[in-house]
Amino acid sequence: MPRNSRFFSRRSLPLLAASVLALSLAGCATSGENDAGADDERPVVLTTFTVLADIAENVAGDNLRVESITKVGAEIHGYEPTPGDIRRASEADLILDNGMNLEAWFGQFVEGMDVPHVVVSEGVEAIDITEDAYAGMPNPHAWMSPVNVQIYVDNMVDAFSDLDPDSASEYEANGEAYKAELQTVQDELVDELSVLPENQRALVTCEGAFSYLARDAGLTEKYIWAVNAEQQATPQQITSAIEFVRDNDVPAVFCESTVSEAPMLQVVEATDAVFGGTLYVDSLSEADGPVPTYLELIRHDATVIIDALTGQNS
Repeated sequence: MPRNSRFFSRRSLPLLAASVLALSLAGCATSGENDAGADDERPVVLTTFTVLADIAENVAGDNLRVESITKVGAEIHGYEPTPGDIRRASEADLILDNGMNLEAWFGQFVEGMDVPHVVVSEGVEAIDITEDAYAGMPNPHAWMSPVNVQIYVDNMVDAFSDLDPDSASEYEANGEAYKAELQTVQDELVDELSVLPENQRALVTCEGAFSYLARDAGLTEKYIWAVNAEQQATPQQITSAIEFVRDNDVPAVFCESTVSEAPMLQVVEATDAVFGGTLYVDSLSEADGPVPTYLELIRHDATVIIDALTGQNS
């Protein structure tokens, strides 16, 4: 069985049926995002989720129209593509996905489409998951390290230059400027989290989405479930998190914006830890929210973690 097919279950509509329905809708009026770009003749780059879209926009500048298949707040792992998504993808000039088994639905989604696609995590040194059924498989949340995202940027520069050779020098310049910003945020992240005392250097979250951030900042990671699949936390997973928090006197625990915090609140009730706040991983917020860009997402998460673990938000 292919490695990708083991990672998450697929609940997507069969491709043939979805494609037929998508074609039947092709003559209908498109909604929202596509209406807004009806008169925009720039090449279309379609990403699988909002974080990738923001990174891509920084590289593309004004030369390409970048869109995200999933909307703000969507849970990316078990996403079910719609016929409208399939139509948009078939009309795109380039599709970007994260890879590393993140988008379980992606292979079926693009099957049979004559649209080039690029895996932007290509070249990242993966951290393997160490627990549960996914042990030994790569943790897909590589973008939670600004160092890794610099590799994403290089891959995007190459892909955009292939798509639009006349603007290659602009993509190169945009990429270098954005990588400098990424390095600044990386340095800020490491410096800010370095102030935590040794006994507070533990990051307990709902999903194991912070392995790369924890590695960068020298934190010990613990989570309730390794990957946000289609299941609730088991009693054994919650018990394991409770024991870790108790054994290590962890002062605060966290959960992600796209999943329920209820399992983590059970950990809070059973320990002396407080709920430290909501962290963002798989999705940006709306423009007026706390994390409208990737750089702000990383800064937000670092601030929430530091304030909670040092008691500044109590």
